[in-house]
Order: sequence, then C-alpha cells, then structure tokens
Amino acid sequence: MNTFLIDDDSLSNYLTETLLKMEDFSSDIRTFEAADEALAELLQEPEQPRVVFLDLNMPLMNGWEFLDALAPYQGRLQGNCRIYILTSSLALADLNRSRHYDLVAGLIHKPIDSGEIRAIQAAMAPADLQ
Repeated sequence: MNTFLIDDDSLSNYLTETLLKMEDFSSDIRTFEAADEALAELLQEPEQPRVVFLDLNMPLMNGWEFLDALAPYQGRLQGNCRIYILTSSLALADLNRSRHYDLVAGLIHKPIDSGEIRAIQAAMAPADLQ
C-alpha cells in the first residue's frame, strides 16, 4: 500500500514514519515537507496513495489549500484514497471544517499513536492493506 505523509516538520515526519513502519502499516511511505510537492506527485503517480496523512499548518500551501486543490480530482480519488488530517490544533472549527471534504476520513491530533494506526487499518478493507 502506498502512503503519503505531508508535514513541514521533519521531526514529526520522522516520528510518524517510524511508527507507521513499526506497525507495518504500509510497504511504501513517501514523505513530503511541502504540500505543493505532494500534490504534484499525487496527480502524476499512476498508483495513487491509499492513505494520506496531512498536516494543516504549513507554509506556501497549507492543508486546506491542498484539499481544495484536490477538488477537481475528487471523482478519481474517492474510494481509492483516504486522507487523515494530522494536527496539533484542538480547534473545534478544524474538525467541523474537515467534515466538508469528502476525501477526509478523519482528524487525528498529533502525535499519532499505535492505537490510531490500528484503527485506520481495521477500517480499511483487507484487500487495501499491503
């Protein structure tokens, strides 16, 4: 399974990627520190990521702008790609806003933990995993 991790914080990326590997979450984890680079890669890749972990607060293109940029491709991505927002924000407004995006499968407060990873794995069909 192909997974994208999008966060401008390299330490957060390292910790999340390490945990995903420890939980045997994905066979291919691609890390991006800029959302625009991840967007370009996602739209060019023949095999789309099954899961995207997306930070909200990033320079240049934030998580909301990334989600808005995916809107024209929603039909192609729906059912094939699940986006989980990773955020340190506790703002209820972020949770409410995330519900307006059909591609967003959930909002997870940083740091992600093993239980949340296992819950995502359990929610996916067995054929989706690895």
